[in-house]
Amino acid sequence: MSATLPENVGTLVERIDRLRRERRAVILVHNYQLGEVQDVADFAGDSLDLSRRAAATDAKVIVFCGVRFMAETAKILAPDRTVLLPDGESGCPMADMIDGPQLRRFKAEHPDAAVVCYVNSTAEVKAECDVCCTSANAAKVVASLPADRELLFVPDRYLGGHVQRTTGRRMTLWPGYCPTHARILPEHVERRKREHPGAVVLAHPECRAEVTALADQVLSTGQMLRFVHESDATTFIVATELGILHPLQRDNPGKRFVPASEQAICPDMKRITLEKVLWSLEELQTPIEIPEETRRRAEASLRRMLDVA
Repeated sequence: MSATLPENVGTLVERIDRLRRERRAVILVHNYQLGEVQDVADFAGDSLDLSRRAAATDAKVIVFCGVRFMAETAKILAPDRTVLLPDGESGCPMADMIDGPQLRRFKAEHPDAAVVCYVNSTAEVKAECDVCCTSANAAKVVASLPADRELLFVPDRYLGGHVQRTTGRRMTLWPGYCPTHARILPEHVERRKREHPGAVVLAHPECRAEVTALADQVLSTGQMLRFVHESDATTFIVATELGILHPLQRDNPGKRFVPASEQAICPDMKRITLEKVLWSLEELQTPIEIPEETRRRAEASLRRMLDVA
């Protein structure tokens, strides 16, 4: 990664640091972002980690280096802060697989059901749900709901399927998915296992069921970081978006990390660069705005999640 950095990276970081102080800003960065962007973070983590940080921060400005639904989540939880997304076109195909009208029709077909919504969704969709979840706490959130209540799970069928297998709780799943994780196939993992016998396989629950069935551990990115730090193993096969390899290698220099597939790259997660972080701080761009009624209803589902988590 370092060979592709701009020659003036040191100057960029210095200017970002100066403006961060002047703006009283905090930079939140998801684990799938480019390595050089992760390195300027005040806080880096998975969706649950960053949701907690957004809810608790006293910074005046939040620069969210991730995709739009993540920045929306920060704005929902911290409405009095200025929340900036350094690339306004950084979206999420999974989040776009369901919208408010579609979810309302889904709910009308199951009028007595509670709706569990993966945080990888728009503010409009969160506003229609009973409780949100992340990949780190989805099983705990589902297990907290009344056992006799019908459940709908949106939008990720792979995460929902993993939760069903983990908790034994049947749910009706929306047929959405993450295209990046769907590119990771079981034959990719099997090949890596042949190449690295004895390696520990880590898979994200957004992966296909055939992939998670081959894993030793099914974990969110934050859980992967903690697991690897505490593990005595030295080689890991990692089935998730390639951005996670940067903090894994940085924090565990004596261990080896092998991607299950080199194709697991999210183009939206890679849109944000150091130049765009600087521009965001200079011009206060791109601000996230959410209609207050939508924000208020979405906040209720997120707060319920945080109360459980």
